[in-house]
Amino acid sequence: MGSVKALASTRIAYLSYAKALRLTNTLVNGGHSVCCRRRNLSCSARLHSMPAWVLNEYGTNGVLRLTEEAATPTINFSSEVMIKVHAASLNPLDISMRGGYGANILKLRRSPQSIVQHVSEFPLILGRDVSGVVVDCGSGVTHFSPGDEVWAAIPPWKQGSLAGFVTLTEYEVSHKPKMLSHVEAASIPYVAATALSALVNAGGLCQDNCVDKRVLITGGSGGVGTFSIQLLKAWGAHVTVTCSQNAEGLVRGLGADEVIDYTAGNVAEQLEVMDRFDVILDNVGGDTEEWALSLLKPWCGAKYVTLVTPLLLNMDSLGLLDGGLRSGLILHSKATQGSTLDSSPITLLFKQHTEALFWLTNILNNGVFYRWGLYAPDGPALDEVSQLVDAGKILPVVEAQFPFSQVPEAFLKVEQGHARGKTVVRVALDDEEDEEVVVEACDDPEPKQVRAAPKS
Repeated sequence: MGSVKALASTRIAYLSYAKALRLTNTLVNGGHSVCCRRRNLSCSARLHSMPAWVLNEYGTNGVLRLTEEAATPTINFSSEVMIKVHAASLNPLDISMRGGYGANILKLRRSPQSIVQHVSEFPLILGRDVSGVVVDCGSGVTHFSPGDEVWAAIPPWKQGSLAGFVTLTEYEVSHKPKMLSHVEAASIPYVAATALSALVNAGGLCQDNCVDKRVLITGGSGGVGTFSIQLLKAWGAHVTVTCSQNAEGLVRGLGADEVIDYTAGNVAEQLEVMDRFDVILDNVGGDTEEWALSLLKPWCGAKYVTLVTPLLLNMDSLGLLDGGLRSGLILHSKATQGSTLDSSPITLLFKQHTEALFWLTNILNNGVFYRWGLYAPDGPALDEVSQLVDAGKILPVVEAQFPFSQVPEAFLKVEQGHARGKTVVRVALDDEEDEEVVVEACDDPEPKQVRAAPKS
């Protein structure tokens, strides 16, 4: 009975939210102003509260709470824009952050004074992807105006997109691809920012040097994997992917040249018979690095880049200083593949901060490099991605859609793992669209949710 009442109250709250959104749309269509630009009194000051899914504590799915009284974000700096959220999407990072992942460093980034006094980070709003419409701008904003359709990857220390509005700097925002709906667009920013950080910043790849480069992507059927396949093929690379057999149709449809089924036998043995790789992008972690480094081309500057790092976990468990130091030691020891280290603090600091270390690392690993890839939101980088999307070279891969009222169900979907693309949440409702779940994609080898490329 308690759960029935909870579901009923959630639905009532969401229906009120839908009515409020429709009223806003009616006002806009009737010529009424809902926002203003370059004024001290912004629309965010007039809209005191908004609907949002919030956390008041860390935990499992039960800590997610729908409220209509979340504080509406305000424009506090001249470079900020306020966005009405139309769609958001979920990532494994959201599952981890719900449980407190990265809490120490993110709390410090939000409130530097927390290092000397207690400052609560709650309530928190999750969601790292947003697609929506600009409703207000700071006085210094030059690239956006109210009414612009935009998309963005939201930094993890900022309030997320599972809410009516978000506020970001204009440098974190990009104009949405014209070819995509908001639901489709919301599936891309986070995975694009993560893939670009890993492949470009850590892997050293770019459009100008990627032709005929051999790249291996482990765990290629998820959000980052499906985006990376398309980006690398647009740049002219040869792409090999590991995934399960039932995802082979999807990754081949996105352009993968060779596919290794990790359920069909020893992955390392299957890859050993292939030519060596210039870059390996690891989305899986675990024991992958134990065999992956040997698959790289020796003495060619080849790089192994993993997205599974212990950095934030160490900071959560050991504290910022000790956790950072421990992570530096782990990175060094992995890069040198178990070479013996003097454990004295002076020796550790010397080996972490001298340029000679990087040459030593290179020599011990036959000229290949070990790197960590980290999520790095970047608006201008999304501008380039937008051009590739509108040119039909990158397609959104949406596995499932959920209405705003069913965010907990969307979290459960992502938490199951074995993703075939992204899970998207529809936040703003259009006209009489009801709030029934649009649900998941089928289990066909070639999912229907991959948009067809536009005809030239």
